Amino acid sequence: MTETESLPPVITIDGPSGSGKGTIAKLLADKLGYSLLDSGALYRLTALAALNRDVDLTDEATLTEIAAGLDIRFELRDGEVAALLEGDDVSRDIRMERVSMAASKVAAMPGVRAALLQRQRDFRQAPGLVADGRDMGTTVFPDAPVKVFLTASAEERARRRCEQLRQKGVSVSLRDLLEDIRARDARDMNRETSPLAPAADAVELDSTGVDIDGVLNSVLQLVRDRIVVRGT
Repeated sequence: MTETESLPPVITIDGPSGSGKGTIAKLLADKLGYSLLDSGALYRLTALAALNRDVDLTDEATLTEIAAGLDIRFELRDGEVAALLEGDDVSRDIRMERVSMAASKVAAMPGVRAALLQRQRDFRQAPGLVADGRDMGTTVFPDAPVKVFLTASAEERARRRCEQLRQKGVSVSLRDLLEDIRARDARDMNRETSPLAPAADAVELDSTGVDIDGVLNSVLQLVRDRIVVRGT
């Protein structure tokens, strides 16, 4: 048995913002009894810490220092994963649009990505891990036995985000959200380090017009085909 084969299995779910990868990753981890890594939360926490300190979002050296020294942890509370920054629950704060946009800029910096790489790999623990992000299958866990690249049209993703925000009582413009998503896609796909792209051995799934159960069942079938998991 090789060293890779002796490690706990990892299922990577990559894709652009709004593709539904976070929802699918959480449902899959719960179904399998695996740990969950929301890699985007690490970049959001870095961005929030920078915003709280009024750090220039183009200052890569300072942002890298912040990423390397983050006082963060994740806790399971009432079935939800809470993100704590310096002891404070900031789960809602890191989902604000200003933090999302800042995180997209911060995540494009090679120094920040390097600082957070080992933190992400440390989530790999028995019995297994579901890792959600943009470069999980290409950079962080290139040996993962199951890799999914989940996508949807920009229009579909903007509509979903608009609906989510309006349900929370937030007044938003669908046109502005669509522009933001396209701009974020461009940054993610064209950044120098770990650009957004499916791994060569990833299975690509388009969730446009497909409900959550349909996507989840497709991913579960991949898991059954490639990993021996009890209860699936």
